[in-house]
Amino acid sequence: MRVYTVGGWVRDTLLARAGRAITPGDRDWVVVGATPAAMAAAGFRPVGKDFPVFLHPATQEEYALARTERKTAPGYKGFVFHADPEVTLEQDLVRRDLTVNAMALDEAGTLIDPHGGERDLAARVLRHVSPAFTEDPVRILRVARFAAQFPDFTVAPETGELMRAMVAAGEADALVPERVMQELSRGLMQARPSRMLAVLAACGALARLAPDLPEAALPATAAALDRAADAALPLPSRLALLLAAAPTPDSAQALAERLRAPAEAIALTRLLAELRGALGTEREPEARVRLFERADLFRRPERFEDLLRAWEVLAQADAAPWRRAAAAARSVDAGQVAAQAASPAAIPQAVHAARVAAVAAQGAR
Repeated sequence: MRVYTVGGWVRDTLLARAGRAITPGDRDWVVVGATPAAMAAAGFRPVGKDFPVFLHPATQEEYALARTERKTAPGYKGFVFHADPEVTLEQDLVRRDLTVNAMALDEAGTLIDPHGGERDLAARVLRHVSPAFTEDPVRILRVARFAAQFPDFTVAPETGELMRAMVAAGEADALVPERVMQELSRGLMQARPSRMLAVLAACGALARLAPDLPEAALPATAAALDRAADAALPLPSRLALLLAAAPTPDSAQALAERLRAPAEAIALTRLLAELRGALGTEREPEARVRLFERADLFRRPERFEDLLRAWEVLAQADAAPWRRAAAAARSVDAGQVAAQAASPAAIPQAVHAARVAAVAAQGAR
């Protein structure tokens, strides 16, 4: 039994050694020459559904048996995996997506790099390992995500050609929304989300996955997403910035739902698409309070703050006046106003009027 560290941890460790400010994440391990029975006998707990993956009894890190794979059907699930003690490390590495992810370290720390990953790291190139890259459409999304994570890396021309061919062949159409959303979310949380959009647009995948997004809106959306990254906005706000680029609030919400965005992101997408114009123009206290009511400020102040932060990076505007007005509106004691109302039916209008007055008084100061 021989054990190797593989994948992203090796990549990031080499980048850190070269002086890049990066912290390697969780380690992945490949085990060569073992069987599931031998792993279980050593105390490892099986967790893999499609192929043998085990958790280390002490560290809980994942150890996968070396394996090969064979394409049997369209899409990213159309594979048969084969793992046995005869599968070599080199056979396992050749099935991986990019050369920079197809390196390993043995137990002595020696680098095993059959596909030139270290060379491509130095050259800052994202390059596919083998023609088998075309068999898994998730790799299109992964390349785009890595482009956002490493914005100074370029996609090798031949890899870009393969990605375009995959899209033209309909492989991207086999991606399920949940997996698309998973990879989009990861890419949006990287340093330069605009790079992800650029890579997806260049190979034609963005138009297939999100046809509701107008091509003309992409440059402004990409720039806003980069500003969102600089401002450390949370994922729902970044998703809203992307999805609200659809032409109408209805189409933005429909796109968010079709891609299985989280519920908070769907709600925020609708609000941003619907209210971004009003946030830039409304000044009257009455209109502002109606906007607060539409945005559910009084029950969900934290979501309203997420809306303001998203609008600030989109419009490159200062939302401080909105925050002051919101604070004034929220300062109204709705219970006290309700107790003084002439009848139960009059309560909603009385509370609304009190909030308008509070916002007007705040603006007068």
